[in-house]
Amino acid sequence: MKKAVSRVYLTLIYIFLYAPILLLVVFSFNDTDTKSRTVWSGFSLRWYEMLFQDRMLLEALKNTLIIAVCAALGATVLGTVAAIGINSMKGWRKKLVMNITNLPMLNPEIVTGVSLMLLMVFVAGLFGISLGMGSIILAHITFCLPYVILSVLPKLGQMDPHLYEAAQDLGCTPLRSFFKVVMPEIMSGVITGMVMAFTLSLDDFIISYFCSGTTQTLPVYIYSMTKKRVSPEINALSTLLFAVILILLLIINIRQGRMGKKEEKEADV
Repeated sequence: MKKAVSRVYLTLIYIFLYAPILLLVVFSFNDTDTKSRTVWSGFSLRWYEMLFQDRMLLEALKNTLIIAVCAALGATVLGTVAAIGINSMKGWRKKLVMNITNLPMLNPEIVTGVSLMLLMVFVAGLFGISLGMGSIILAHITFCLPYVILSVLPKLGQMDPHLYEAAQDLGCTPLRSFFKVVMPEIMSGVITGMVMAFTLSLDDFIISYFCSGTTQTLPVYIYSMTKKRVSPEINALSTLLFAVILILLLIINIRQGRMGKKEEKEADV
């Protein structure tokens, strides 16, 4: 009886979570006009065609992808270096730095967005420049950093700390020892952090809204569309975004599953 109740409860939770997304995907293929968006009129790809004919939307998409890639790469490099430094700390210093690292994730995003905007405006005023692509990339790197650090740190903790020293004893330079020994051991964590940073940057709205300046990202563009009568193009656009995020999550899960099986085989040997 308890198992049946728990299954029903779990099913209702999943329906509550995913039914709106399913409806959004279904109505993105609805052949209807903009006056009636909740009545099924037949299957059509018209809204996807109109979506890719919108120049402003394509420009916003290009900006979003450029920002997401740059933010993911920047956050991955800085986050990996920071994770290595934090991993080498001991005692209260490590706890203090970890609390500081976790603070941006616990901090309300609206506070982060406003504070970054004030900082960017101050810096832009000093150098006589305006907010734009550069300010958004720096802001996205800032809020993505903790997620990369938390993805890499567990892999560093699982690694044998003597491998790095052993590689140097065998003739490797410190830099070569890092890329030959440490990087392969933590690569899964680095990739997970990079993909997470990419997805977080891709769909961020609040921080992008405050730091965008003259540059328009996809979430900001969608928000501007909702101020008018909402077009079914948003359904098509949201479906594509959902598909991209779903594919990235599947890639991460498949990779982690393969890495887990590989580690189990190595442990058995």
